[in-house]
Amino acid sequence: MKKTWFSIFILLYLGLCTGLAKQPVYVMVHGAWGGAWQFAAVDRMMEDSGVVVHRVQLTGLGERYHLAHRGIDLDLHIEDVINTILFEGLDAVVLVGHSYGGMVITGVADRIPEKIQKLIYLDAFLPENNQSVFDLVDEAERASLENNARDGFVIPEWAKQETIVPRDMPQPLATLTQRISLTNSEKRLGIPSMYILTVDQIESIEEDAFFPFYERAKTYGWTTGLMVADHNPQRSKPEELATMLLNER
Repeated sequence: MKKTWFSIFILLYLGLCTGLAKQPVYVMVHGAWGGAWQFAAVDRMMEDSGVVVHRVQLTGLGERYHLAHRGIDLDLHIEDVINTILFEGLDAVVLVGHSYGGMVITGVADRIPEKIQKLIYLDAFLPENNQSVFDLVDEAERASLENNARDGFVIPEWAKQETIVPRDMPQPLATLTQRISLTNSEKRLGIPSMYILTVDQIESIEEDAFFPFYERAKTYGWTTGLMVADHNPQRSKPEELATMLLNER
């Protein structure tokens, strides 16, 4: 009888310890022109698996487009994510950044590394100190961004439609020109991290615009992964992306 009760005690104790352990919480950061709405399907699929997901809406975009103004810069978007984490009381955060969102999560991890359990860059910019999006794109892409800049916003053709909701919105120019300031690189680079490169065809991987950041991630010793998809797998392949992200807990 004593042995039976002892076994039950051990099982209860282990269960309590498991419950007290911090469970990972996913925080999604969308890319330029986009919005948190783009990750809605991925969010539902992941939460069906029992994880908690927060989709941060960056100021001036998505459902917060009514707050858009020329003064919005990269630092403000970094604060959007930091404040979500702090005000929601989140710990053990798996921080996912798509495209431009890679700039944002890099700044977040530099400022509050103690809150981050893992970083996942999804076909994203991976900056080093004092680099902006304009510094990281090639000359042709930079020229295209400049040509589509109007009154402090970058408005490409696909973001000019005004009758569809949800939709992409004009991107504040300063978010793309401001250089990131990183002061805590040792702790930031010590966070377990992964880079996911999406490519239309594996054979053309080296021609992909984000391939240099995939290679940079390798030099950091990060885990890397490939996904055959367009630049927005959160919309084109949400189930496959959700599965890949869940495997990185």
